[in-house]
Amino acid sequence: MHELSLCQALIDQVEQIAREHGATGVERILLKVGPLAGVEPLLLQHAYPLAAVGTIAEHAELVIEPSQVRVRCQECDAETDAKPNRLLCGACGSFKTRLISGDELLLANLELTIP
Repeated sequence: MHELSLCQALIDQVEQIAREHGATGVERILLKVGPLAGVEPLLLQHAYPLAAVGTIAEHAELVIEPSQVRVRCQECDAETDAKPNRLLCGACGSFKTRLISGDELLLANLELTIP
């Protein structure tokens, strides 16, 4: 399962950050996941407890927040929202766009327990 390996890498990152800050626990983990990230948020949510067992983040709440697909138009230079299956400029309708966001899997926030 792809999501389990992602959760294991997430736990490694969370543990490193917790150690750097002298934390004794992790209360909450906020992830931002774009629709083009190649990750199924529900599977990620189910895989998390398996990866977290026995770690400092074992009892942490995993919150997954969806992010929007955004593009920058190469024709009119507008930055607009787009649909995952139609990366068109929302201002002029051009198909000549560059993806700005929507493909990320980002550790956005940690709430740590610090003595």
